[in-house]
Amino acid sequence: MDSIVTSLIEKARAAQRHYETYDQAAVDAVVTAAGWAIMQPERNRILAEMAVRDTGLGVVADKVTKNHRKTLGLLRDLKGAKSVGVIAEYPELGIVEIARPVGVVAAITPSTNPGATPANKIINALKGRNAVIIAPSPKGASTCAALLGFISAELEKLGAPAGLVQMLPAPITKEATHALMRQADLVVATGSQANVRAAYASGTPAFGVGAGNVAAIIDSSANLADAAAAIARSKTFDNATSCSSENSVVILDSIYDAAMAELAKAGGVLLDATEKSLLQATMWHGGKLNPQTTAQSTAMISMLAGLTRPETANAAFLMVSETGAGPACPFSGEKLAPVMAVYRARDFDHACRIVADIYAFQGAGHSVSIHSADDEHILRLGLELPVSRVIVNQIHCYATGGNFDNGLPFSLSMGCGTWGRNNFSDNMNYRHYLNITRISRKIPPREPALEEIFGEHFRKYGK
Repeated sequence: MDSIVTSLIEKARAAQRHYETYDQAAVDAVVTAAGWAIMQPERNRILAEMAVRDTGLGVVADKVTKNHRKTLGLLRDLKGAKSVGVIAEYPELGIVEIARPVGVVAAITPSTNPGATPANKIINALKGRNAVIIAPSPKGASTCAALLGFISAELEKLGAPAGLVQMLPAPITKEATHALMRQADLVVATGSQANVRAAYASGTPAFGVGAGNVAAIIDSSANLADAAAAIARSKTFDNATSCSSENSVVILDSIYDAAMAELAKAGGVLLDATEKSLLQATMWHGGKLNPQTTAQSTAMISMLAGLTRPETANAAFLMVSETGAGPACPFSGEKLAPVMAVYRARDFDHACRIVADIYAFQGAGHSVSIHSADDEHILRLGLELPVSRVIVNQIHCYATGGNFDNGLPFSLSMGCGTWGRNNFSDNMNYRHYLNITRISRKIPPREPALEEIFGEHFRKYGK
């Protein structure tokens, strides 16, 4: 297996050495072509249908939307961005920054987004004049292969070097993926935490992402109808395949009944204690999520769980009341399904403690959602909770990875900082695929006097 991977790496290196000579305009033409490969409507539909057929996960229409919006947004972010030659100058510091490729990128991608995530990583890698080799999930391999066929056809029109974009051959194995990670110059890993840990342990520089388990707070000042509509859309999009889909909602006591009524209007159905027990027994086996419920419709989940109320099968999403967090309360964790835990908080302080407890169990570092008109409460979440993003009054699964109405970079890979055992807390973007060389020239000396640095200290504490 190492020899097969070595052959891919050698071909990628040859292509990358040639591609490295491209100027910015030529690189941007390659990036645009790769984007059109997935966004062209007929190809987009083919990839979405293939993804749902072969993985059994998600909704075709939502994958079409995801492939389109995430790629279009990324191309918007990259348009005009400098990634070749001098990209910044700071005369006052005597610093000039030059963008350099990282080389061959190993991109590990999940079955939940077998089209959009590889496309995102390929486009970002190409923006930096890198070659990229995809290691898809086994279930997503067919979709990834089709995507790469479309990309290769587009790049061939431009005369781009063959081997610039490749993937591991089927059948995809852990051994091949690990060999790729060892031999590449950079690993970018999205998907299971096992893959992320393997990326960090590969001996190759790596960016990996943390686990999702988003909680949303509905504050007393929220517009309840808007909050419920946003949560419902986020919870149901692509049958909750996104790591940014809400898994819990924490509602303040003063508006609990009214908020629950709005969630019901938005399609949510609250289960009773017996139904909750049936669902729990179905969704978790031996403490692990049952893959049969992952990214399935409420109708399918209700059938598997033996829920007989007609409302459950027809629900947009299912809700269960919860009070605790941790292994004994599995609904407090990530569910990857249109199922959401509901918590009742006495006040905002209590709501913050509930979310902190949830993230102590799972999801630390990722993001939190809040529906509120109280700027002080919003700021508190950013100051106190272990999250890299606070999403305010938005459809969370759209907003976290960048949206046209917020300023976050478009991405399908969200760093979770040290809270999530990651080495970055940004939305992964093209700059993570660059080396930066800095030219440093002499500037007038800026050596401070001791008084400037220590004066206040001396006055307070003496010398």
